[in-house]
Amino acid sequence: MKQTPVTNLPARASRWLCAAVATTLTAVLVACGGGGSTPVTGVEVQKVRPLSAEFTTRKAINYSPFRTFNRDTEVVTKANIKQDLDLLVAGGFKLIRLFDSSDMVAKQTLEVIRDNSLDVKVYLGAYLQGYGNSKSSGNDAEVARAIALANQFTAIVLAVSVGNEMLIFDYNKIDSPATLAGYITRVRNAINQPVTTDDNYGFWKTAPQSITDTVDFVALHTYVEQDTLYAAGLWDWQQLGTAPAGRAAAMMDAAIAATKVQYNAVRSYLDFAGLAHLPIVVGETGWHAVNTGNSGGNLPFRASPANQKMFVDRLRSWEAADRTGAGPRTVFVFEAFDEPWKLDDNFWGMFTVDRKARCAIQALKTNNSAAGSATWVWDTSSPCDAASALYFQTLSVGTAVSASRFTIFADGVTAGEAIQTGGDWAAFGKQTGGVTADRPLTTATFAPGDAPQSLEITPTPADYGWGVLRYGPANNLSGFSGGSITAWIKTTGYPGKIEIGISTDTEDRKGAEAYLQLSPGDYSYCSTGAWCKVTIPVSAFVAVNPKLDLRAVLLPFVIADRYSFTGKALNTIGLPKVYVDSIYWSK
Repeated sequence: MKQTPVTNLPARASRWLCAAVATTLTAVLVACGGGGSTPVTGVEVQKVRPLSAEFTTRKAINYSPFRTFNRDTEVVTKANIKQDLDLLVAGGFKLIRLFDSSDMVAKQTLEVIRDNSLDVKVYLGAYLQGYGNSKSSGNDAEVARAIALANQFTAIVLAVSVGNEMLIFDYNKIDSPATLAGYITRVRNAINQPVTTDDNYGFWKTAPQSITDTVDFVALHTYVEQDTLYAAGLWDWQQLGTAPAGRAAAMMDAAIAATKVQYNAVRSYLDFAGLAHLPIVVGETGWHAVNTGNSGGNLPFRASPANQKMFVDRLRSWEAADRTGAGPRTVFVFEAFDEPWKLDDNFWGMFTVDRKARCAIQALKTNNSAAGSATWVWDTSSPCDAASALYFQTLSVGTAVSASRFTIFADGVTAGEAIQTGGDWAAFGKQTGGVTADRPLTTATFAPGDAPQSLEITPTPADYGWGVLRYGPANNLSGFSGGSITAWIKTTGYPGKIEIGISTDTEDRKGAEAYLQLSPGDYSYCSTGAWCKVTIPVSAFVAVNPKLDLRAVLLPFVIADRYSFTGKALNTIGLPKVYVDSIYWSK
């Protein structure tokens, strides 16, 4: 996974789109058999450096020590690193992958291992910045640090990886394979350990000779969970052909099968290209323990501690059976600990950020037992049994609301109305923790005829803006398709536009949302300090996003200001309060 500082983290787009490559090539290559006649013109076969046998005997994991929402300002200490390594050693993780060769992380980690005589070996990384990135000028210094550390800690560093996911994903792409090959060669010429680069299987299964001729082994990444988001249809994760009682197990069986397909695509390609001498390690693979992502989570039916455990159990079984044969020499699970700075790409950890062991590794050590200078504590916030694992469920549509009015938030009572049950308010999150708006009830002001209180919103925006939403169980509001949504809004001098939105579930369970950007005067919205009655046809939201399914409305009302949509500059602050009251749908 990319290890870019928060200040350089781009808007989440599709780090996996380039991996959405059909796997039919695998069958073709297998049918052609191994061998091939492509010559090895770079590193001669007899001079390829063998992987240490410890790659096949040690349990491997990716490790990074950052614990806060902003790694740019975090001070990583040797005490924290020691605590982490004690936990990992206690769990039998004695081969760790480091992503960079920085003084703060790599050098300190290697010194902790050496100074405490820890039984830990390291697969060291040299984290390069892609061209077009302002920090790419530091690549020479990073390479020099990697060389120095590999030579200083020869008893600990077993191998070095130069560059991480630089050849297929756009977020940190280098200008050419030849350029990366130059960095790899520079490191290889200066150290004795085997050298490679880490990248997605989609790259390695068609890797150019400029790279395969300069590496001693292949380090591939495979994330079949993420493929369900960005490469739909690559494998059948929903498993609708299996009864619900067995669907979670069927999904996880299919997940490990898909992982093997991706691995085998690389193995077949290498063999066919005359590169059977290159061993493969899985540099990264894993499964989310928490449903995370934008808009409240993009991995429903998949991400849970129980599902993560099922995937890791299957990984280890595969690794144990195949690591000395046709399979990977080792599997570096992603990752050791949660890292909040990754925002919507967090929660991959075998341990939570507060260093509690999740389901996937709890069997490795007794709860509350000593682990060097640390204590092994189980995370008991979620069940671990397979029966608790998530699985895809088809959309269940409730009875349509028959009343002519569906009230979301009001003090007054309207005859014949239906009132939302189980609803509450929440705010969008901030990248550094917390929320983007305070939202207490106030009796200082209220909409005409709806005493005695309203919702008082004080924007405390993140760089991208702010938002407050009304959530609750799904409601079938299909009978309101020809109706409208009304909200009384009061604000004084609010600059520019404000947003009103809704969201629904969908048949494919991916969900849909629609926002309208309102200037003063649109649908009677005002910012004069008076209460204005804003009424918007439901059809206006459907026009924005026809995928809305009014049979399953999840968020019947959202008020927000996302700056990229309202035209404000990022990091705009000093916004006035906004009051909302008497919110309802009507036919």
